[in-house]
Amino acid sequence: MSNVIKFERPKPVKPPRQTPPWLRKAAIVAAIIAAFVLAWFYFTITGNSAGLGQ
Repeated sequence: MSNVIKFERPKPVKPPRQTPPWLRKAAIVAAIIAAFVLAWFYFTITGNSAGLGQ
């Protein structure tokens, strides 16, 4: 054991990775398109018009 305090430089903190703005916008557009496709697929399979045009 030693009574000497060892001073060390702190390790540099890496900034968190950020996604590019174009990639984020592309993901949002893809999610919206996927939602419309899933809704169309659901109504096509079930034949349900959700009470519209009765």
